[in-house]
Amino acid sequence: MTEASVGKAASMLAGEFNSAARQQTSLLAPLERKCLNWLAKNLPEWVKPDQLTLLGFFAMLLAGVCYALARWWPLAVLIVNLCLAINWFGDSLDGTLARVRNKQRPRYGFYVDHMIDTFGILLIICGLASSGYMTWTVALAVLVVYFMICIDVFLATYTIGTFKLSFCKIGPTELRILLAMGNIRASSHPKVHAFGNRYLLFDLGAVIAITIMAVVLVVSVARNTLVLYRTEKISG
Repeated sequence: MTEASVGKAASMLAGEFNSAARQQTSLLAPLERKCLNWLAKNLPEWVKPDQLTLLGFFAMLLAGVCYALARWWPLAVLIVNLCLAINWFGDSLDGTLARVRNKQRPRYGFYVDHMIDTFGILLIICGLASSGYMTWTVALAVLVVYFMICIDVFLATYTIGTFKLSFCKIGPTELRILLAMGNIRASSHPKVHAFGNRYLLFDLGAVIAITIMAVVLVVSVARNTLVLYRTEKISG
């Protein structure tokens, strides 16, 4: 992109921008909000939101690498838990820090943050599939359903003005905790017995997650469509 085209795009975005209302109803949201506000108020001035964003991304990159290494070194899945904790710190705190310091860039933050999250999920799932703890077929199914939910959330953010951060009381933090618990179990027992057969732990967990996400997606699409239909209903 040329400097002129960048300047033109910037001038087009110079108008007033109203951020979508954030809807966060996860189980740990109240406690997490207090923790993040405290951290943001006590971080040294040299720590910037963009640095935290990059820290969160590199943590996801390292997590994907550790998953891939787990094919030869099973204990590497436990290092993933450390990466998840670092990712929570960077990914959850960057926006809070910008708000506390009143240095928000809503369009830039929304776009960059969620593009990085998208690449991060891709790295995690591909790393998990490379580890042998999850089959590639199941991994690809997880990515497809997850990205479809992301599309629904982002379209609803634009058309309805509500940015939904959690479903069924489960948000990003709860997902990190569930994944960390799975890592602890898989490090010593990568397979489980269920329905009379033996399956990979992460395959079984992923199939359950896919089913729940598919139901959530259908319900969300139906609800959003109904809201938009009623909002823009044509009389006569």
